[in-house]
Amino acid sequence: MVRLLIIGGVLAAVFWVFSIVDCAVQPATRHRGVSKAAWMAIVIILPVIGGVLWFAIGRRRANDKGQMRFIAPDDDPMFLKGISKSEQDARIQRLEEELARLNDETDEGPTPEPRK
Repeated sequence: MVRLLIIGGVLAAVFWVFSIVDCAVQPATRHRGVSKAAWMAIVIILPVIGGVLWFAIGRRRANDKGQMRFIAPDDDPMFLKGISKSEQDARIQRLEEELARLNDETDEGPTPEPRK
């Protein structure tokens, strides 16, 4: 049992040092949530928990450009530049026809003629 505690303590210490070094060498632009100094304080004051929080929440990946945003094709300028005016008009026409068809399907249909 003592061996497990020693091994666990050594692993926790290695993880703690690795977390401190990783937090320290990252540029300030790669820190999420709070400032770099605040992350350093969190990692140092809370040895294992701070490191887990740093890797789970605070560290921004190299390919992460901020918050994740999904852009619809109609809102994407690169997509709109890639299609011609006639393709845009055809796409708008198809969407309008589909919208009209869906609108007709949701209607209750023609009103019945009153009985005489």
